[in-house]
Amino acid sequence: MEFILNSVEDTISLGKKLGSLLNAGDIICLEGDLGTGKTYFTKGIAKGLGIDEPITSPTFTIVNEYYGRLKLYHFDVYRVNDIDEIAEIGFDEYIFSDAVSIIEWANYIEELIPKKCIWVSIYKQPEKGPNYRKITIKYDGNRYNYIKELK
Repeated sequence: MEFILNSVEDTISLGKKLGSLLNAGDIICLEGDLGTGKTYFTKGIAKGLGIDEPITSPTFTIVNEYYGRLKLYHFDVYRVNDIDEIAEIGFDEYIFSDAVSIIEWANYIEELIPKKCIWVSIYKQPEKGPNYRKITIKYDGNRYNYIKELK
């Protein structure tokens, strides 16, 4: 699936739609350059999960926890220097739980990510304007067949 968005509000709105569809144990992997909107997309997912508290990127803490319709674990692995560092925080216990897990910079730890997850790639499109983004969502067709409702 591919979406072309032209504002932060649109990015949050798409995330909110996705968040409203998510189920316990779902894993969302985000990739994209700095400043593409990964955290804004996460804020939208949190809204879709019924989370009202402010969402901040856990750049230095690696993971933040939030509570709504489902528990949300929000990871940012940008500053992780070694895969073992992720294992030490109990990464498997987090992502193989009944919470929704969102992993920013998931491509940095791809070898630790289960095959059945939702990959969201966010790209800037400066040729169209400063706020344009292309968001591509790829998912396992069987487990995540409800994602097609985003269109």
